[in-house]
Amino acid sequence: MSQSSIQRTVARHLLAVQAVRLKPNEPFTWSSGWKSPIYCDNRVTLAYPEVRTYIKNELADAIRKRFPSVEVIAGVATAGIPQGALVADVLGIPYCYVRPEPKSHGMGKQIEGHLTSGQRVVVIEDLISTGGSSLKVVNALQAAGAEVLGMAAIFTYGFPVADQNFATKNIPLICLSNYDALLLEAQELDYIPAEAMESLAAWRQNPAQWGQ
Repeated sequence: MSQSSIQRTVARHLLAVQAVRLKPNEPFTWSSGWKSPIYCDNRVTLAYPEVRTYIKNELADAIRKRFPSVEVIAGVATAGIPQGALVADVLGIPYCYVRPEPKSHGMGKQIEGHLTSGQRVVVIEDLISTGGSSLKVVNALQAAGAEVLGMAAIFTYGFPVADQNFATKNIPLICLSNYDALLLEAQELDYIPAEAMESLAAWRQNPAQWGQ
């Protein structure tokens, strides 16, 4: 299956199980304060075995092709934890997950699981927005001595700032689907009216100002 076909198939699955919702006329408010016509919660896919299996297999296949020397999968807490565990199981390799910050009690760990300095790691994330929180996990892994080969995610909004952040950090990013593929699939399925497409496209270009 071609990359564009995978992107469209994943987008279709996300829409079908309502992991992604599009409401250009009743925008959501993100924690950042941004008004957004889209809300994405890929944890919903875990409740649907067919979708869950498709996503884990495609992530695993993408990692085999792009990062064949991977030795460990690391999930990003919290939404990347189950996705990463599923992928590590398919690949048959060790798994760990990484908190945003070290615990304030107990052993004070930030990385849960076993990780040896020098091991080659691929990070699993469910969703990429600006990439800031995801790259903090990369920093933690590198501080622990890991060689981070790259990151794989289910979906990206495709913000230019995310591309810049990953390029600056020199971390390759692969995503199964993206905002453009989602809009194409939503339009084909009559999920949204044609007249809403211009507004949806404008949001991605300037999300901080959209809807104001």
